[in-house]
Amino acid sequence: MFKTILKPFAKLFDFQARTHYRMERHSMALTAGIIVAASIGGFVEIAPLFSIDDTVEDVPDMRIYTPLEQAGRDIYIREGCYACHSQMIRSLRDEVERYGPYSLAVESKYDHPMLWGSKRTGPDLARVGDKFSDDWQVRHLVNPRNLVPESVMPQYAFLLETELKTSDMPGRLAALRAVGVPYTDEMIENAENDMKGQARPETEAADAVMDRYGDDTAVRFFDGRRDRVTEMDAVVAYLQILGNLTDLAQTSQPQAEE
Repeated sequence: MFKTILKPFAKLFDFQARTHYRMERHSMALTAGIIVAASIGGFVEIAPLFSIDDTVEDVPDMRIYTPLEQAGRDIYIREGCYACHSQMIRSLRDEVERYGPYSLAVESKYDHPMLWGSKRTGPDLARVGDKFSDDWQVRHLVNPRNLVPESVMPQYAFLLETELKTSDMPGRLAALRAVGVPYTDEMIENAENDMKGQARPETEAADAVMDRYGDDTAVRFFDGRRDRVTEMDAVVAYLQILGNLTDLAQTSQPQAEE
């Protein structure tokens, strides 16, 4: 019985083997076959991108990263934080109850590269923004075990002593605009001043940051220091905006799946 059922498949496999063997003997035929197979695979992957404007939500209150927050994101990537922390809350009840509303596609609209991930040596950070105070974040980065004794996270105390480099941010924003992030010429031109202004609330530059990026922009001494803008300022500013780029997930309160 099984031989009868498998007989057609055996003939098919034999035909494929003979065809492949003949193609291997003729390099042009093999090359053509590879091109056809790669073209089909490429079309399947690329075709959905033509409708991406219809599949990614357009949220009116969606905001972009300020230069300081973007600098913090770059440092976060530089230090490999994404290797232990995901930024993707899945639609599972235990994740929603622990971390908050599950992640929406639009929340990563301006992320280059994406930092979704699935490795969680540490907790997911998609909604860590404003969950803890700036002081908590600084103390945690300086020495995680002072606040979480069982933590295996490395220390990043050097961020507090490293002055933030600002000269390359205009070019960084220009590159991001080239891939779709709507930074204006004014934002790019004033990127360096805006980085300093967001971490110096007593200056005129602070008002300029809010004029360009919105009144809800957090402007304060993120690292608690007033003498200079550090990499710690940038990282904390970035962490505090995670999950707060739009209110859609919080206001819609999507239901978790069982």
